Amino acid sequence: MSEKKTARRSGLVSFLTNPKYIMVFATIGIFLIIYAFGAIMYGSKGFTTLRTFVNMFIDNAYYGISAVGMTMVLITGGIDLSVASIASLTGMFIAYGSTVLGIHPLICIAFSLVVGVGLGLLQGATIHYLNVPPFIATLTGNFLARGVCSLISRESIDISHPMIDALAKWKIYFMRLEDGEWVKIKPIAFINFNLILFIVMIIIGTIILQKTRFGRNVYAIGGNEQSAKLMGLPVGRTKVLVYGFNGLCSVLAGIAYALYVKSGWNLSLQGGELEVITCAVIGGTLLTGGVGYMVGTLFGVLLKAVIPALITFNGNLLSWWGKIATGALLLLFICIQRAVVTYTGNQKAK
Repeated sequence: MSEKKTARRSGLVSFLTNPKYIMVFATIGIFLIIYAFGAIMYGSKGFTTLRTFVNMFIDNAYYGISAVGMTMVLITGGIDLSVASIASLTGMFIAYGSTVLGIHPLICIAFSLVVGVGLGLLQGATIHYLNVPPFIATLTGNFLARGVCSLISRESIDISHPMIDALAKWKIYFMRLEDGEWVKIKPIAFINFNLILFIVMIIIGTIILQKTRFGRNVYAIGGNEQSAKLMGLPVGRTKVLVYGFNGLCSVLAGIAYALYVKSGWNLSLQGGELEVITCAVIGGTLLTGGVGYMVGTLFGVLLKAVIPALITFNGNLLSWWGKIATGALLLLFICIQRAVVTYTGNQKAK
C-alpha cells in the first residue's frame, strides 16, 4: 500500500516538474497569488465579484484571440510582428467600407480575411522558402499593413451599421433564481461576443495542437526543425499554414477590437504585437520553440489583465505602473524559461 502511495507521489512530482508543463504551472500559480493579493486588499471594493473577473477577459479579448495564433508561431520557433497592424487594417476595412463606401460589413470582413490570411501565408512562405528571418519578414508585413491603413485614412472613422451595433451590444447576462424568477445577479455581469470568440479560439487552438497530426508537426518543428525534416515531416507546409492561421487570428482580433471601440483608426493597436507576444510568453510558451499550451496562453491573458485591475482598484497609482509590472513579469518568465531550458539540456546530457 505504501509503495503505491510512494509511486503516486513520485508520479505527481514528476508531472509537476516536467519541463513541458512547469511554465504553465508557474503562470497559473503566479496568477493565483496576485489574484489572492487583490482579493485581500480590495475584496471589499468589488475586486472578487464575477463582473470584475469577466471584465478582465472582455477588456483583453482581442489580445487573447491574437495570442492564440502567436502561441502557435512561437512554438515553431518563429515570431510575428505584423499581428497588430493586420488587426488595425481589418478595423479600417470595416470602418471605411461600411461607413464611407456603404459596403455591407460582412463583405468587408470577408475581404479582410482574404488579405490577413493571404499576408500570413506569404510571410510564412518567405520565411521558409527564402530563408528570411521571421523578425524581418513579419516586420515588413507590419510596415505594409500599417502603411495601407494610413493610405485608407489618417482620421478615425466611426462604424455605424445595424449589424455592427447588434454584435457590439449583444450580451448574455448571468442570472440567478430568486423567488421562482430568474433575475440578473448584482453587480450585473455578462458575456459578450468578443469573449465567446476568444474562448472558441482557445478551444480550437487546443484541439489543433493536442488532437491533430498538424499540431504534432508544429511541436516537432519547434523542438528541432532539422530532425523534423529528416523524419519526413512537411516542415514547409506546416510553417506556412501556421503563419496563415496566425493571420486569421489577427483578423478576428481586428474584428473584436472594432466591436470594442466601434471605429477604425490607422494608429490603433500600436505596439499591440508586443502585448500579444507577452500574453503568450507569460503563458508559458518558450521563445526557443517546442513548448506551449493554449491553457497557458489563457492564463497569460488573465495574468496580464489582473495587474491593471489592481492599479484601478488602488486608485493612487499611475497606469504606467501596469507597464512596469508587466515588464517585470515578462523578465521573470524569460528567466524561468532560461532555467528550464538549461535544466532540460543538462538532463539530456546525462
